[in-house]
Amino acid sequence: MARLDPTRDIVRLTADIVDIASESFQEAELADAVEDVLRSQPHLEVTRDGHTLVARTTLGRGERVLIAGHLDTVPANDNFPSRLEGDLLWGLGTCDMKGGVAVALKLAATLPDPVRDVTFVFYEAEEVAAVHNGLGRVAREQPELLEADFAILMEPSVASVEAGCQGTIRIDVVTRGERAHSARSWRGSNAIHATAPILATLAGYEPRRVVIDGLEYREGLNAVGISGGVAGNVVPDEARVSINYRFAPDRSETEALAHLHELFAGMEIVVTDSAPGALPGLDRPAAAAFIEAIGAEVAPKFGWTDVAQFTQLGVPAVNYGPGDPVYAHKQDEHVPIAHLTGVEDALRRWLSP
Repeated sequence: MARLDPTRDIVRLTADIVDIASESFQEAELADAVEDVLRSQPHLEVTRDGHTLVARTTLGRGERVLIAGHLDTVPANDNFPSRLEGDLLWGLGTCDMKGGVAVALKLAATLPDPVRDVTFVFYEAEEVAAVHNGLGRVAREQPELLEADFAILMEPSVASVEAGCQGTIRIDVVTRGERAHSARSWRGSNAIHATAPILATLAGYEPRRVVIDGLEYREGLNAVGISGGVAGNVVPDEARVSINYRFAPDRSETEALAHLHELFAGMEIVVTDSAPGALPGLDRPAAAAFIEAIGAEVAPKFGWTDVAQFTQLGVPAVNYGPGDPVYAHKQDEHVPIAHLTGVEDALRRWLSP
């Protein structure tokens, strides 16, 4: 079995974790190695669910914070194993997000007396369909394990804080018509032509800008696809405009969908995907202390991440981790050494007596 030594410096520990292959659905070896480290720490209570691990301190502190990272990666692309060159560590998962996993694991093992109780979560299957997501499964089946006042998801964020996240809904707005030969088009009704009001609504739409905890979230409503047509000589009887709505986290999924129904009133709407946003919760004491300890400017998260899982549980959350997300999933994936050491030092300051 692969072994990990959490007393190694953060760069070497990250490399060791990167060098244990853990493509989605193949996280067993890495999960075993992480579990071995966690169970050797007397200050941690450890629960394993599949290839997802939850380790908790129970020191009776006034606050509990949660630090989470996923173990899996996308498939290798001639970028495995790791290599250290200058001030960069290269390799599959260095950025997304084994650098963050290494920081969390090192803190879990070497900080036995934190000023806040801490729950560490190392979970499987983030890079695939949400139904397989280990964090989501624990949230559904054992939500008590994820109870906290504040959460940090160690997704790559250029070692800065990105608070909360936008929600996302994808819909198809469907138009119906009647087929006819294009030589006798007056005998039919063109469903593609009927999409014109939909496109006009989208073109004239003014997205909201919403300030939450001092952060401005900018919404977006965009057509991301359009389909229709039967043959080159047939008037089509169906067309679809696929739309993605990125909504600020002050709206629930229900409210966001109601807004879409209002915009496209009387039209046929099919929801194809939906995920809630996440409130930043920067007014919480633990969050305020975290921001002060980090000493970095806080930005809103415009994309969707698993911080939304925590909002569903009533736990405000931020994204904070080493690496630039631009390099996630790329062949030249890498993480700056300065990000690894900086994130570890900042979190250690925040959690230390």
